[in-house]
This record gives sequence, structure tokens and C-alpha cells, in this order.
Amino acid sequence: MAHLIWQTSQPSRVGDSPGSGRDRGHTLKLNGDGRRQAIDFDGSAARLGRWVWKVLRVDAIERFEIAVHVDQIYRDVEQFLPAAPIRIQDGFNIGKNTVDLGFKIEFHKVAIVIESEAGYSTVVAVASCDARSYTTQKEQVAGFSSEWIGPNGLGSLVCVIRHVAKILRWAGLWYLRFMRYQSLPADLYTRNRANFMAQMKPRSIAVFFSNDIYPTSADGTLPFKQASDILWLTGVDQEETVLVLFPDAHNANDREILFTLETNEELAIWEGAKLDKPQATAATGIANSLWTTAFESTFHRLMAEADVLYLNDNPHTRARNIVETRTARENAALRANYPNYEFERSAPILYGLRAIKSQEEVDQMQRACDITKAGFERVLQFVKPGVMEYEIEAEFMHEFLRRGSRGFAYTPIIGSGFNACVLHYIENSAECKAGDVILMDVGAEYGNYAADMTRCVPVSGKFTDRQRTVYNGVLNVMRGAMNLLKPGVSLHDYHVQVGELMTKELLDLGLISADEVANQNPAWPAYKKYFMHGTSHFIGLDVHDVGHWHEPIQAGHVFTVEPGIYIREENLGIRLENDILITEDGYVDLMGHIPLEADEIETMMAG
Repeated sequence: MAHLIWQTSQPSRVGDSPGSGRDRGHTLKLNGDGRRQAIDFDGSAARLGRWVWKVLRVDAIERFEIAVHVDQIYRDVEQFLPAAPIRIQDGFNIGKNTVDLGFKIEFHKVAIVIESEAGYSTVVAVASCDARSYTTQKEQVAGFSSEWIGPNGLGSLVCVIRHVAKILRWAGLWYLRFMRYQSLPADLYTRNRANFMAQMKPRSIAVFFSNDIYPTSADGTLPFKQASDILWLTGVDQEETVLVLFPDAHNANDREILFTLETNEELAIWEGAKLDKPQATAATGIANSLWTTAFESTFHRLMAEADVLYLNDNPHTRARNIVETRTARENAALRANYPNYEFERSAPILYGLRAIKSQEEVDQMQRACDITKAGFERVLQFVKPGVMEYEIEAEFMHEFLRRGSRGFAYTPIIGSGFNACVLHYIENSAECKAGDVILMDVGAEYGNYAADMTRCVPVSGKFTDRQRTVYNGVLNVMRGAMNLLKPGVSLHDYHVQVGELMTKELLDLGLISADEVANQNPAWPAYKKYFMHGTSHFIGLDVHDVGHWHEPIQAGHVFTVEPGIYIREENLGIRLENDILITEDGYVDLMGHIPLEADEIETMMAG
């Protein structure tokens, strides 16, 4: 996604004159009452497209958004998405011959956003979007454009991009990469902490620690992976970080304290600079930022005011930790140092809060799903008899990395033939043979959030009749299961109902008999012979994310839906998986745009 951001010298207000008829084609119009109104394009869009292509080197534009500089009273104008029949030249393909424009109303801010199929963020030029005087704004933007985006439209965009192109050529660069992924705003983490503190007992302190960097052998280490809880509370993605929350502290400055590793010149040379104090405050919204070396003395001082200490732990039902984490190590020390205090657990509070995703989190997860889609579509063009499973894994990784992901959200499963019947097969070392089906359980991470997708494709490009029948049976269960996930539903009851759906499909496939169903053990129903795992799990910062399984489903939960049928005697395993967001009246399929139907997959493989 390429961003072009700047401010105008004068505000464009809702209801301003849209210009004359001859300006139609590069005019943004919004009625004073906020009604939606479509916009046609003329050659201006094509000229803009050519300049974007030359400067950003993007492949194609999917969506084009404009945020308008408006007064405070107009911030609630709703988004509109008009469609204009135009195909931009020079290789640009905009959806199905459409350009989508959307207003995002933000006070004292103008932004042009161009989403490309490349899937990563590129910043061409940035000017401050703070509320400033017009004189200050003009000075800030003067280096980027000699014309302004006025109330009458897009006419000067081409000029702006021309100027940006010149600046980038002077710098010896064609484009500037902003960062690997788009960070979430500090106010999200401020809200997260406030929601957590609202559930703490009076006169209590909560403390959270980052993960260690884990050693391998010699001087080797594993890549750093932040502890999800402190990441959810702060957004800080670096080691040696501690968060202390003390909402009842006498000194307001002690109510939120962030401790980070002290950055220095030597560290910057060898590993790259860490967050300094102003950067930590800007990223987290925590005003009091200290170095980690000050933690022990500061914490001891605060404990003199407290009665209760909240410690974090990891009660995840699937966790099997034989290596001591930093949190476990620090918890033991705190219990030893403060034995007479009351101790509470942070995890039950966090499980309830983290399970309900904010819009910012959903957007991040959607990006992870979009990147996963790109990887899958790449693989559909690659698969053929004779390729190795690890080669398919490499195709996914290539596409994930080039789109701003750090790679797989979990160890990928690429299993062909019989390997598809091994639920957690991760060797990915076999040859894909003609006539077999490949099960691919993969997902990209983006900004620490996970996608989790499973698709099955025929090595030869066509399913056999039997393979297609089994495939469609799994697809039927998947769709039925999605319709069962609603607010108020018990997850236990949901899985029982999914079992009933699967039983019907297995009976139709002739894999189990009516007698087996009639005499089944309720603790291990007949369908479990061919479908032996659960159907859904929470997903978010962790692939198997946290949440209260014993509580009813709520709007804002995000689940996988992943039924499967594994017929070992036929060397055939089919599993299909999408990620869905629960809403008040149903669900949103975050992977609804990823090819799923058998015919669709065969067509894309043939193309």
C-alpha cells in the first residue's frame, strides 16, 4: 500500500462548491448533508496513474482513498464508495474496471492512500498532519508541491507527484519504504490499558514483562518474539521491556510506567537503535518512560502504597512450557520479595479483553489475510507434478516477505497425498505426485497478528470425482459451521452441532454407517474416525489466541472455521479453513475473497 500524505494551505469543507461542469472528472464532491455521490473520471486519473506507476513502481491499484481536511463539526460524515468506469493505463487494473473512492474524515488532516497489490507501505512524502496555522502548513508542504489541493478537486495531484518524483531522484531513490508493517495507533494501547485497569482491585499494581531472547547454541539465538500481553497493552515490540500499572497511585505520574532497554551509540551500531524515551511515549501513550535499569527501585517504592499485586501467567489449555519464561522467573522473584501481599492473576482479565478485537486489530488481521491470499494465488500458478512440498513453502514465504509480513504466523503444513492425513505434518519434504491432493495449512503474520488458512489443491490441476465429492462435503460443513457462530452461542454446543453436520456428510460419503452412528460412544462419536480435531479456535496476536471457552460467543471475537475429512486408506486429506469476525447479526469472513470453490481453484490453476 503506497501512501501520499500532505496538508493543504486552505481547508476543503463539506459543502464547498464542487466546481463547474468542465471540472467533472477530477472533482471530489460531497453534499452538505453527507449524502453519497458518485464521481466520474477523465484523463486526469490516467495521468495520475502513470505518475504513481513511475514513482512507486506498483503493480496495480485496488482502492484509492482521499481524506478531506474538514472542520470539527463534519467529522461524522459517513464513508462513501462511488464506482467509476475507467481502466487506468500503463498496466493499472483497478478491480473490475472500477475505481473506489472513499472519504475518511479526520480533523485537520489530508491523506491520499493508494492500495496496491504489492501489499506493502510506501511513503512518498509526509508533512505534519497536526492542527497548525495555515502559514505553518504552507511552509511544511512547500517542498512537495507548488500547487494546493483546493475544494475543486484532484487537479494538482499530478503536480504533487511530479514534485515528489524530483525529490526522490535528487535523493537517488525511486521510492522510500516507511516500515515493514503499519504500527497501530497509541490511543489503541491507551484504551487497552484503561480497560484492564478498570477491572483491577483497589490499591493494586499489575506488572508485565517482555519475552527473553532465547538461545540456541554457541552464540546463536532465536528471533525475538514479543510476549503478546505486553504487546497488546503497549505496542512495544522489543526485548527488556516492563510495564507497570498502578491506577490508584498517589502521584499521577506513577499510574502508568514503561521501562525499556536504554539505547546507546554502540547498540545502534551493532543491532540498531532501540526506542528512546520520547519515541516510547509516542508509540504507547505512556507519559512516564524510564530505562529498565530503574525498574527494581521504582517498583519497590510503589509497592509501599499497594496492597495487591497482579502477576501474569499463561494458562492456555494447549501450552506446554518446559523452558522457564521471563514472566515465570520474575513472578517467582516478586513472590519471594513481597510474600505478605495479596496476589491476583492478570490472565483472566486479559483473556476477556484480548478476545474482543478492536477495529484497528481487525484491520491488521485483514491485512494478514490479504497477504495470505496473495501467497495462495501465487502457489496456484506454481503447483504441478514433481514439485517438492518445501518448494511450495518457499513460494508462500517469498510472497509473504515481499508484502511486508515477517513470514509465517506458525509453522506451515504442506502435505501431499498421505501426508495430508497427518494433522501436524511440518516436514514438508515429499514430492507432490500426479493424482494427489496437497493440503496447505498456512497463514501470514502482519504486525504481529496472525492469519490461519487451509486450502487443498489437486497436484494435476483437476480433482478426481471422489476427491471433489469429499472436498464439497468438507465445504458444506464449513459453511454450515460459519452460520452457527453467533453472539450468545456456547462454543461447546457449537462443536456438538458441527459434529452433527459432519456425521451427515460422512454418511453420504459412505465412510460411516447408520449403525455406527446409532451405537456410537457419546464421548467419541462415530464421525471422529475421520474428523478428529476441533472446528474453531480464537485467533489474533497468537494463532491459537486467548479467550474464555466457557463463556458465550461475543461480537468482536475472531475464530477459525476448519473442518476436515482424513481418509488414510485413500491417501486423501481435505481440510478447509477461513478466519471469521463475529458481528452483532452474524459474521464477516476475513478470507471470503480467497479462492475456495473446487471449480475456482481448478480455473486458477489452469490460468
